[in-house]
Amino acid sequence: MQIFYKILPRDVWISACAAGSFGGAGIDLADGYIHLSTATQVKETAARHFAGVENLVLVAISESVVSKHLKWEASRGGALFPHVYDAIDPAQVSWVKDLPWTGGAHQFPDGELP
Repeated sequence: MQIFYKILPRDVWISACAAGSFGGAGIDLADGYIHLSTATQVKETAARHFAGVENLVLVAISESVVSKHLKWEASRGGALFPHVYDAIDPAQVSWVKDLPWTGGAHQFPDGELP
């Protein structure tokens, strides 16, 4: 099983934890599914969609947690991205870490991405 990643504002994640359910943020709600990225996609996702944005978190989610509602769909440049068509239980994610914006780029947690 692989790990997928979600980048989102810290306050949205805090609200999801309080509610016991994460149904998406921003574009997810508009599109009707939760956008995730693989380890090889997540840094480009951060650069394209979150450049300069502060107070973000990086959420790691095991494929096993979302597999029943997971679809691989073409997105950026035709690449297949993991999309989840259901809410995610915050208690079942692998980990959540800050994703600070420093020196013109987001600083990903050391040793967490292959």
